[in-house]
Amino acid sequence: MTTARTAPTDHSDLFAALPEVDEEAQRRLHARLVAAASEAAILDVAYRTIDTPVGTLLLAATEKGLVRVAYAREDHDMVLDQLANSISPRVLRAPARLDLAAREIEEYFAGRRSLFDLPLDFQLSHGFRRTVLSQLTEIGYGKTASYAAIAAATGNPKAVRAVGTACATNPLPVVVPCHRVVRSDGTVGQYVGGADAKKTLLTLEASA
Repeated sequence: MTTARTAPTDHSDLFAALPEVDEEAQRRLHARLVAAASEAAILDVAYRTIDTPVGTLLLAATEKGLVRVAYAREDHDMVLDQLANSISPRVLRAPARLDLAAREIEEYFAGRRSLFDLPLDFQLSHGFRRTVLSQLTEIGYGKTASYAAIAAATGNPKAVRAVGTACATNPLPVVVPCHRVVRSDGTVGQYVGGADAKKTLLTLEASA
């Protein structure tokens, strides 16, 4: 008895027949989606990315203001998931809402801005960590303060380790200057963006 064999099927023509992705059409569709979400007041978290001397930064904002700045090493996809879980699942790439933040950060890196004026949303920080962030904004451009000094400024001089944790979990690095907090011996210490990024920021401000 002879068994018939089926000739192998070549699927390459099937894939070749698929329509090419129209990137311009996708861009227009996305723009319409963003506009519709904004008009319906359901664009809870908008985000975009910008290239900087310390790498690509993810910027995210609510209607209240800038809520998150994230370094690439924090994993931008993970950060977006965290925003969806902690703030709202309605997260959408909508660069226009971040135009002011992007412009001020670019001016900062260009040496043309020493103070950020954009509205901030601190809802991701609570309790003592939020208190620490308010103290960080008091450290002047080009200046530094020790973790111990920040702890003392909060009224909790023994909370040096907690200050370090607050800096490490700062949701708004660069804009809220946790990079200006250094160790008591003057060494740079740890930083959410990495030691090299921290040195870059401090060098930028020192040279202004």
